[in-house]
Amino acid sequence: MGSYQLLIFDWDGTLANSIERIVESVKVGAVACGLPVCDDESIRGIIGLSLSRAIDVLYPHVQDEALRERFHMGYRQHYLALEEQPSALFDGVRQSLLAFREQGYQLAVATGKRRLGLDKVLSGQGWQTFFDVTRAADETASKPDPLMLHEILSICDCHPSRALMIGDSVFDLQMARNAEMDSVAVGYGAQSLDVLRQHGPKLAIEHFSQLGEWLQANTLNRMNERVG
Repeated sequence: MGSYQLLIFDWDGTLANSIERIVESVKVGAVACGLPVCDDESIRGIIGLSLSRAIDVLYPHVQDEALRERFHMGYRQHYLALEEQPSALFDGVRQSLLAFREQGYQLAVATGKRRLGLDKVLSGQGWQTFFDVTRAADETASKPDPLMLHEILSICDCHPSRALMIGDSVFDLQMARNAEMDSVAVGYGAQSLDVLRQHGPKLAIEHFSQLGEWLQANTLNRMNERVG
């Protein structure tokens, strides 16, 4: 199993190909409030945050609680309707996660989704009990605060040096750094590898299967060090 015991994954844009649905749903939330619709790049830049924090970034002048709740409602209703047909997992995700499980890794999810949305997508994949622990944004602090990682580490009885955060946004990588944890950046989700590399990931990948290859090489290197 190498130097890592626990693999922690973001969901949207890391495991599931749901970014375009999120972008569309944010636009629906804005229209429901009579707010100007942000461009796709700006919306992709807030993916990973809780929706409340995302509104703070995209619409800092919107402080009225009723208006913010209307935004939340418009977003949630549209996104959950889209997720009646669950977002597809990226190529290699299902096979790789099953392999990680067989290899003895603990597996977790740390997401900017609400618990209701996370449970819905997990159920859609038949993964209600697949992960050792999951944390959603409405039951802990939003990324990049490291609280959700600290909670996962505590439940899994794992030291930060033995855990790895895998994500597609700068908020995932910042959260890992704030928790003194290694991270892996994936370049097929919300943000490009050029942007993500600026936040010091241990590894940057363009395909999910590359994670397993790297972990396997890391394990072999550790074994060779012990033999040597």
